[in-house]
Amino acid sequence: MDLRDILYIPGKPGLYRALSQVKSATIVESLTDKTKFPIYASSKAVHLEAIIMHTMPPQTETYLSVIMDSIYKKESGGPCIDPESDEEKLWKYFGEILPDYNKEKVYIRDVRKLFLWYNYFQGLGLLKKDETDNEK
Repeated sequence: MDLRDILYIPGKPGLYRALSQVKSATIVESLTDKTKFPIYASSKAVHLEAIIMHTMPPQTETYLSVIMDSIYKKESGGPCIDPESDEEKLWKYFGEILPDYNKEKVYIRDVRKLFLWYNYFQGLGLLKKDETDNEK
């Protein structure tokens, strides 16, 4: 999944697409209602493409996009587990998609947010099959 222009803005609901850069701000658009507004450096927006989950050596991190692709394949493009499910079910499901996750560095809040974001993208129809799968 391509997360290059997608932002998470702490304190604001939903996710946003970065549209353009102006002198001291970034213009963003809500993925849900398409409203546009500027955000400034003080908002501490996070690009989803930069988010990683810690794994065990030899590979010590896995990007969010790779994990979302794994969920997409597991669910055949459908929604994943409800992020409000009990912790035991969430950990079991997460272990199926990322079996080598670092149990000391990945927290339940991270797992819930991953599933929330995946279902958000799935509900908006923004998930697509990775074309490189056919080449493997």
